[in-house]
This record gives sequence, structure tokens and C-alpha cells, in this order.
Amino acid sequence: GQVEILGQTRSSERDFWEVRERVGLLFQDPDDQLFCPTVQEDIAFGPLNQGKNREQTERAVRNALSLVGMEGYEDRITHHLSGGEKRLVSLATVLAMEPDVLLLDEPENGLDPVSHERIRSLLLSLPQAMIVVSHNVEFLASVTTRCLRVEDGKLKEIVV
Repeated sequence: GQVEILGQTRSSERDFWEVRERVGLLFQDPDDQLFCPTVQEDIAFGPLNQGKNREQTERAVRNALSLVGMEGYEDRITHHLSGGEKRLVSLATVLAMEPDVLLLDEPENGLDPVSHERIRSLLLSLPQAMIVVSHNVEFLASVTTRCLRVEDGKLKEIVV
């Protein structure tokens, strides 16, 4: 097979460097994404590794928290957050890096109805292109413009 991302064929490790700068991945399980002691440190991790200075990173943290509606959570301990809060902070860690494309793995999985709707509304408000993986067809229909499934090793469009 062949991998084409952002208009270019990618085959070597070096080919994916640009992809990592422009595509943000939200893991299915927030506990796999959050590993720093505080919310601020988790969100700052990506921008700092992109080479942003302290001022740029602090601005990225503030903006990302504002986007997900979690202002004031900077000093909270990540493992003390609720499932919905962890999901939002995980998304903030991705948004802080200002990706062009979002890859979202089961973004609503395991959430209570209020958090589910909050994530759905948030995704609809974002300007980025998104690839959303979910077993919840109703959720996919509400946040995407096109749905595909893998069938017999091939992608098939489904109407929802």
C-alpha cells in the first residue's frame, strides 16, 4: 500500500516529520494522553517541544483552555479530573499545538450525556479538518460531513 498525507506520499520516517507538526492526535483514553502532574504542564508540553518560548507557550495554554471551556484549571492535578474534564484537557493539549488536522479516536467514548454534548458542540465549533473514528454512528453523523467504514479491507462510504 501507500500512505498519502497532506498531498504527499510518505514512506520514510523523515517524511512524517511535517505530518507530526500539522496533525494532532486525540487518544481514545485520556489517561494515555495526560502524563504531567498539572493541566498547565500537560498542555504546555506540545508547544514547548515545538520550540515555542515561554510567552508563546503560556499564550497557547490560555487559548487552548479557553477553547475547551476549562479556564481556571491550570493548576489542577490531571489524575484528579473527571472523565469529561480529562477528555477536554486532552483535546486542549492537541489544540495548543495549533494543528491543521485533528485525528480523533473515539472522542465521546465513555462520557456522560452532558460531557458528550459538550465535546460534540466543541468539535462543531473548531475550524480544523477532522478525521473522527467512532463506533457511534449517530455521533459521527452529527460531527462529520462524510462517513466511511472499513469493509473487506476497503473503505466504503456509508449514508447516515
